[in-house]
This record gives sequence, structure tokens and C-alpha cells, in this order.
Amino acid sequence: MAIRVLGLDHVVLRVRDVPASLSFYCDVLGCRIEREVESIGLVQLRAGRSLIDLVDAAGELGRKGGEAPGSEGRNLDHFALRIETFDEVQIRAWLAEHEIDAGAAKDRFGAEGTGPSFYIRDPDGNVIELKGPATTRGPGSVPGWAPHSS
Repeated sequence: MAIRVLGLDHVVLRVRDVPASLSFYCDVLGCRIEREVESIGLVQLRAGRSLIDLVDAAGELGRKGGEAPGSEGRNLDHFALRIETFDEVQIRAWLAEHEIDAGAAKDRFGAEGTGPSFYIRDPDGNVIELKGPATTRGPGSVPGWAPHSS
């Protein structure tokens, strides 16, 4: 039996400041708390169909991995969140209200094809790509793309 990946289930981030991370992911990016396990320092956030797990680096689970990596020492390059629409002006204004700088918007390849995105950082320095809908897809628009049938 071959493995067929359907999508990103969850990503686990070890964080230094859980309240700051909750504010960022919930208030800025619109995630919501799905489940908390206080005994091990875990908060799971709903991000569309996926989860973002925030693990307190000082908690029981977080201590198993050493100190939180911070912006210079990472164990994850970035993760991408597919956002519903990509209105660059509105998104930048929203991020500016929360004192978050966004990198240059560019068309980048992602799971649905090539479309606009830019990068931001969370309070722990983790890089997040905010990915809009694909503007090009299909044969000829994405190198090596071909429909897959099961």
C-alpha cells in the first residue's frame, strides 16, 4: 500500500512566551484554540484543516527539546498557511496594526500551484509564509505538474 499525503495535519512549535504566541496566532492570524493540555504545556490551535501546536519551552513537553530555538537557531525553516484571499494592501495594513513586518510579496510555488505569498515571523522568530490562492496551475504552468489519479 502506498502512502498518499492529503495535507498538513499539524506543526509543533516550541515557544518561549505562550501568551504572546496565542495573541499572534489567534488575534493576528485568526486561529482558535482547539484543545489545551496544561499538564504538559500544550495548546493546540485550529488553522483551517490543520493544527498548530504551541508547546511551552519551559513546560514538561518543551523541556525535552532543550531551549526554544529563537530567530537564529531553528529546527524548522518555515511553514506555509494557505489564506483564503490575498489582498496585499489589506493584509499589510492588518499586520501593521499588530506591528508585524511582511517581506516582499512574490509569486511562489505551493501545494496548489504558483501564487502570491510573503513571509512574516511569529514572536519566537519562526518564519510563516502566508500563501494566497494559485494564479497558475496545470500542465505548462507549474514545472513537472501533472494530475494524479489514485
